[in-house]
Amino acid sequence: MPDRSVSRRGVLAGVAGTAASLAGCISTSPQPPGATAATPGSGGGTGDVLKLGGSSTVYPITNRGGSFWNSNPPPSDEEYWGPEQYDIETDERLADHFAGKYGFEATGSESPPFTISVGLSHSGTGLEKLREHQVDIANASAPVAAEFPEMDESTLEKYTNHVVGVDAQPIVVSREVYDAGVTQLTAEQVRGIYQGEITSWTEITAYEGPDREIQAVGRSVGSGTDTAFRTNLLGGPNAGMSGVDIRRGQNQQVNATVARSDNAIAYMALAFVDEEETPAIALEFEGTTYVPGENLSDPGYPLARDLHCYTWDGTSREAAAFLHMLISDFGQQNFVTHAGYSTLTRERQENELAALEGS
Repeated sequence: MPDRSVSRRGVLAGVAGTAASLAGCISTSPQPPGATAATPGSGGGTGDVLKLGGSSTVYPITNRGGSFWNSNPPPSDEEYWGPEQYDIETDERLADHFAGKYGFEATGSESPPFTISVGLSHSGTGLEKLREHQVDIANASAPVAAEFPEMDESTLEKYTNHVVGVDAQPIVVSREVYDAGVTQLTAEQVRGIYQGEITSWTEITAYEGPDREIQAVGRSVGSGTDTAFRTNLLGGPNAGMSGVDIRRGQNQQVNATVARSDNAIAYMALAFVDEEETPAIALEFEGTTYVPGENLSDPGYPLARDLHCYTWDGTSREAAAFLHMLISDFGQQNFVTHAGYSTLTRERQENELAALEGS
C-alpha cells in the first residue's frame, strides 16, 4: 500500500475540485422530475427568488428542500409529495400548499409561486451576506452570537433564528487509523490533539499501527462547525487550536482530505460521514461513551448542535412558507432525516411553527 501519510508540518496538497463541483456531490438521491437545482452562488434581493446561502452543514437540508419546492410536484406524486402520507389534507401541489399558508395564490402548475436558490459557503459568510441583504436566509450550524462574539447586541437582535434540525457532530479518522485500533477516544485526547499536546498516533494506547504523525484537520475559521467544536469541546468560540495542520472550508473537503490520508483526524457534520473511508469513532465524555449510530443525539453529547436558518429583522412571507415546509413533518422526514440529521422534538417543532405563523 502506498504511503499516504502527511507530514505534520509539511506542505499539504489541496483537495482536487472546487467548492462548486463538490456541491453537486452532496446528495445521491434523485431529484424531483422537472426540479430546478438550487444554484450555488446567490445574489441580492428577493422578488421571485428566495435566496439562501451559508453553511455546508445545513446545505443538504435546504438544497434538497429547494429542489422539491422548485418542481412543485402534484399531490398524486407520492415519491416527492403525497400529502396524505403526512396527514395533510390538500389537493394542491407541494409549493402551492405551503405558500398558500402565507397568502400566496396557487399556480396549479409545475412553476411554484416563487423559486428557491441555495448558495454554498459557510456559516459566517452566510450570516454576513444576510446582514448585507445579499441573501434572504442564512444557513448556519452555530448560533450567530458564537460566530460573531464581538457583535453589538442591537445588531444581534436583527437576526431572527429558526432551528430546522439537530446535528450530532462526530469525530472521524482515516480508515488506516481506525483499523489500527483507534475506534474510540476520550474528550481529553481529542483536546490534546487539537491543542498540539498529542502529535503521534503512537501516543494513543489503543493504536497498534506503524509510527505516524497525527494530521489534525480543522474547518475554516468562521465555519459554524469549527465554532461549535471550539465552543462545545475546547471551552469557547475563541479557544486555541495550535494542533491543527490544515483547515478546509466545507464538510465535503474535510471528508475528502481524511479519506486520502492514512493518519488524519477531523470533526465534521454527521451527514458527510463515509463509514468505508472516514469512519466515525466513539467519544468518551464525562463518564459516558457516545457511540455513532446509538446515542450521539443524547443531550449530554458535547458536539450536538442546532442547525439554523436565520432571517433578517423578522421573517418575510416567502421565507416563512419555505421554512414551514422544512419544519413540518413532511420536511423533517424528507430533508432532515434524509440528510442524516436528527429531527426536532415535537415541542420544538410546534414552537418553531408557531413563531412562523406570526410572520
